[in-house]
Amino acid sequence: MQKKIHLIAGARPNFMKIAPIVRALQQQDKLAYKIVHTGQHYDRAMNDVFFEELGIPQPDIFMAAGGGSHSQQTAKIMVAFEEYCLVERPDAVLVVGDVNSTLACSIVAKKLHIPVAHVEAGLRSGDMCMPEEINRLVTDSITDWFFVTEPSGQQHLLQEGKPASAIHYVGHVMVDNLLYQVEQLARTDTSGFETNPLKTSLEDHPYGVVTMHRPSNVDHPETLQRISQVLKQIAGQLPLIFPAHPRTQNNLKKFNIDLGPNITLIGPQAYMPFLHLWKDATVVLTDSGGLQEETTALGIPCVTIRENTERPVTVDEGTNILAGTDPVRIQSAVDNILQGHGKQGRRPNLWDGNAARRIVEILTRELDHP
Repeated sequence: MQKKIHLIAGARPNFMKIAPIVRALQQQDKLAYKIVHTGQHYDRAMNDVFFEELGIPQPDIFMAAGGGSHSQQTAKIMVAFEEYCLVERPDAVLVVGDVNSTLACSIVAKKLHIPVAHVEAGLRSGDMCMPEEINRLVTDSITDWFFVTEPSGQQHLLQEGKPASAIHYVGHVMVDNLLYQVEQLARTDTSGFETNPLKTSLEDHPYGVVTMHRPSNVDHPETLQRISQVLKQIAGQLPLIFPAHPRTQNNLKKFNIDLGPNITLIGPQAYMPFLHLWKDATVVLTDSGGLQEETTALGIPCVTIRENTERPVTVDEGTNILAGTDPVRIQSAVDNILQGHGKQGRRPNLWDGNAARRIVEILTRELDHP
């Protein structure tokens, strides 16, 4: 009898993380799986082509949880997932990252005595104002198997009293997927990408890429104005392309902030067009967690516009600079990069594209001998 695993994803970035695990599961015959889409974020662009690009099938279950407050969303996912688990009980539930779906499905599984595997376990920012930090802490408090991406994850879990035998340093599935997508991109016709004419118009000149969506950066007029002003200054040295989250776009308009002529504002991008854009950037300025890791994996200089990071390996070993929201520090970091004095960095240990294979091997062994 094959053991059954439910793989939980709530939004587009989650599918990037489970895709390598699905591809690894497809290469073996001991574990069966189902892909559960909670519907935390519904994305019209998530069509057949998206899953074909990832090399995985469409989700087996779509729960249509939708939006609402954090509590409403978490509650809706819990109710829907419990109903599903009672009908088709899995032998394990695998969750990724730190979204509300991760928290909700972990709690449901644990109360039904179904073991929980957490991929990207142990990451900590120390910032309890971040909803993601609360989700990480609660999920890890009830997880059975911890799959960590970097040494800090191991350290945090051990300090929190988790058994060393349950902690597995496996590398990073997001990097697995990135390396897979880079290969796909090399064989893809990019002429239809919205980002293609932008790159072409720059005629192979250097450019930077900006992403910014965190409430702490974009919801407060003074903070957004301060960051926008330094971005405007940087754009005088290096043209910037800014795929802006709807929240960010709305607040730029609401606060009447002008980014100037050298920053090109575009809408959010699908994974491949965005990768096509940032992989050739001179510098990426971001408040994203995942992009800190992806830039480190490809050796692209990254300036993180946050006061903390739950991914310190990107700073300690990679190409990431934690600049905060201080314009002087942000400008100084970019100046160093433009002058050729940016961090070289290196790809961290086990970020080799094989994390998903390690995870599947461990789960096969653990579920064979509960």
